[in-house]
Amino acid sequence: MEEIRGHFPALERVHGGFPVAHFDGPGGTQVPRMVVETMTDYLYHHNANTHWGYPTSDETDAVIAGARGAFADFFNASADEIAFGLNMTSMTFHLARALGRGWSKGDKVVTTELEHHGNVGPWQSLAVERGVTVRQVKMIPDTGQLDWEDFEQAVTPKTKLVAVGAASNALGTINDVARAARLARGVGALVFVDAVHFAPHELVDVKAMNCDFLAVSAYKFYGPHIGVMFGKRKRFANVDYPRLICAPTAIPEIAETGTQNHEGIAGAGAAVDFLASLGEGATRREQLERTFASLHQRGADLTRRLWDGLSAIKDVTLFGPPPETPRTPTVAFAVKGVAPRDVSLRLAEKGVFASSGNFYAVSVMERLGHGRLVRAGCSCHTTKEEVDRLVAGVREIARA
Repeated sequence: MEEIRGHFPALERVHGGFPVAHFDGPGGTQVPRMVVETMTDYLYHHNANTHWGYPTSDETDAVIAGARGAFADFFNASADEIAFGLNMTSMTFHLARALGRGWSKGDKVVTTELEHHGNVGPWQSLAVERGVTVRQVKMIPDTGQLDWEDFEQAVTPKTKLVAVGAASNALGTINDVARAARLARGVGALVFVDAVHFAPHELVDVKAMNCDFLAVSAYKFYGPHIGVMFGKRKRFANVDYPRLICAPTAIPEIAETGTQNHEGIAGAGAAVDFLASLGEGATRREQLERTFASLHQRGADLTRRLWDGLSAIKDVTLFGPPPETPRTPTVAFAVKGVAPRDVSLRLAEKGVFASSGNFYAVSVMERLGHGRLVRAGCSCHTTKEEVDRLVAGVREIARA
């Protein structure tokens, strides 16, 4: 843990006399030195546009190709199935518009109430533009899990696409994506996966998920603000993306609009390499497998410690699945009589940074009957002592 923490300069910060404990990873993680150094090196020594043949342009092409290779290993995919963009939400809007060109009134998209709105709004826009129906599968408020009976009823022969989050950014629930994919395949529908909150905690495997598209945002797993999308080769080849006449038509560049954030792409690839460096193995994928096995166990231990500590405090209510069920180390809670934002502000006075709000999980909050909650998420550098500090801070707030 000491070695891991040594990669993050942000952990040296002191606020109000306290070392800062970062529990805001679900909204954006801190960044290790090697990611920043990779981005700096690109901007200082290799900065150019692509495909122009002179040295810095060739070097930029190589950087992008290297990042595609890194994410191919990260997703268990091929390099030509990796596209880059602004963020998951922007890339999903772009994909939705492209897919929608082939859909018509009465066609259906199935998504869920557990989603970040980035996996709802793009599909809802097609209701206006194309007359497409969007059906949201119910969430069970008591458990924070999907209602699979409702899921089965929602998927019909009119379903063109099932859009499901691999994990809830608000409650930490991990969904059975493969099960959702089987329902979609049964009616010939495509599968889109929002893996933004899943990717920092569990290793993505697009083959096991059996999805057609999957999107992440690198700033959720120690990288810069950039989006990455997997698309099966045959799917990317057949998507009618809006594009300029002179823009590339080869996959995966057909999914990328305009000049990309080259330094961000370099940094995103470095974030994958950082995670791989934490594990051993003959290949990058093997290293990632071992890293995430370790992160999974550590996250489970921290979740149990956090859950048990908070649940023991009077007037604190926890939401989402308990620690023994599939979940990420992200816990949402409320303190009776104290606004979530005030809880966050008072924790910050003690050097504990945790977010509050609806986290763009609008349907989740509506189903729970809460406009906002406090969210604490553990990252690769979170310690047991930091968890104890958060619990002690909440206990003090609840007693005040």
